[in-house]
Amino acid sequence: MSERVIIFDTTLRDGEQSPGASMNTGEKLRLAIQLEKLGVDIIEAGFPAASEGDLDAVSQIAGKLKKTVIAALARTSREDIDQAWLAVKHAVKPRIHTFIATSDIHLEYKLKMSRDEVVEAAIEAVKYAKSFTNDIEFSAEDGSRSDRDYLCRVFEAAIEAGATTVNLPDTVGYAIPEDYSELVKYVIEHTPNIHKAVLSVHCHNDLGLATANTLAAIKAGARQAEVTINGIGERAGNTSLEEVVMALNTRPNYIPVSTGINTQYIYPSSRLVSMITGIIVQPNKAIVGANAFAHEAGIHQDGVLKNPMTYEIMKPETIGLSTNRLVLGKHSGRHALRTHLKDLGYDLSDEELNLVFKKFKELADKKKHVVDEDLEVIVTEGILRTKDIFRLEYLHVTAGTTVLPMASVKLSINDRSVQGAGYGNGPIDAVFNSIAKLTGTESELLRFSVSALTGGTDAQGEVTVRLGENGLIALGKGADPDIITAGGKAYINGLNRLEYLKTHPVKEAAVL
Repeated sequence: MSERVIIFDTTLRDGEQSPGASMNTGEKLRLAIQLEKLGVDIIEAGFPAASEGDLDAVSQIAGKLKKTVIAALARTSREDIDQAWLAVKHAVKPRIHTFIATSDIHLEYKLKMSRDEVVEAAIEAVKYAKSFTNDIEFSAEDGSRSDRDYLCRVFEAAIEAGATTVNLPDTVGYAIPEDYSELVKYVIEHTPNIHKAVLSVHCHNDLGLATANTLAAIKAGARQAEVTINGIGERAGNTSLEEVVMALNTRPNYIPVSTGINTQYIYPSSRLVSMITGIIVQPNKAIVGANAFAHEAGIHQDGVLKNPMTYEIMKPETIGLSTNRLVLGKHSGRHALRTHLKDLGYDLSDEELNLVFKKFKELADKKKHVVDEDLEVIVTEGILRTKDIFRLEYLHVTAGTTVLPMASVKLSINDRSVQGAGYGNGPIDAVFNSIAKLTGTESELLRFSVSALTGGTDAQGEVTVRLGENGLIALGKGADPDIITAGGKAYINGLNRLEYLKTHPVKEAAVL
């Protein structure tokens, strides 16, 4: 029987540190429920000391989930650890994850501490965390650039103090697979009590090697992989859950280990993260990209038709990408909608289903067939954004070659209706100007992109915007058969995310 690799998902913590990828509490809770369905062993739900919003979100997740270990991140300070425990104490399986840097460059310039002082800080933090729960993880930040013998010394001290997992992060994405593999082997061979703890790895993708480094580490003996859905995260991102899991699933002859992941939930989880964060999955992204199972070359198409394994090393159904999707239309009923939403990973309450069903019927009147991507948009906009400050009620645009583009807009601002009009260089510009005037906001449009959710001229257009204001950056996303309306929705979504960031300030982000 193969050994088990623990999957530690940090989409809600490290993944949220992608520029503009902030999530509200409702969105985090919805994603956490999906991650539990996916079968991740541990969810790092947040960094409670960073903000009241993070503390509240982690607390709600800890109280809701029943099977998964819920971890909260903390620096090696009693205040951070107190906040972490306050957040996860109601979890069925709580974990406190504490960290401190161990590389000489971090000790000298960031911490201004000696090696001995860092060891003492790690021991004290682990012992204090251990007074709350037995499940303690210790991370050596910038471990891949730390002195090997010193790293082993820190891990030995942390395990002796009570750590049940020790994590070796490649914080800045500096490692190369062969070198990282050797480091993992060295730690295993030179940390006397390493057998008392699980060795974990956490890799960043600055050189595009996060997945390769993680797999090399697992082959060398690491037994916990820290990952995010779609590989989102700080800078170039983290190790991608779907890449690691499917590599292990596809090549058991190379690395004979298993995970507890239900792979059929990989694609729905990827879509949910993209819908919530507004971060588009690149078409050529491994496993979950739009082109991952597409074949254009004639010789490839011929081979796939004769035997899919000629050019597909895994079946699309394995990751939840069905080739025979049920297409819904305006005559589809409530039961069919509920059943299909469950297949997509959305288990809605009766109240939520009623709201989604109403929006589904409205969309079905506009286009002949409603497909999975359309339903995901309806769920995201109808369920996950119900507490937004700004909501679009009405939009009318006049534009053409002989008229000055003008937009009339009616918004709901904190449940109060306001309306106005504005001009612009084009219809989108006019809409944005009108919305900005009504909301009294002064954000800068940093990026604007448009794509179609599906094929066909009646496809919903999907607009993504990146907005900046006073150092804050937020992504906004909107979809509609009318691309101008989609743009208005995206702009409003971005403004709502900016408002969330203003009211939920982060004291300090944690980087591993």
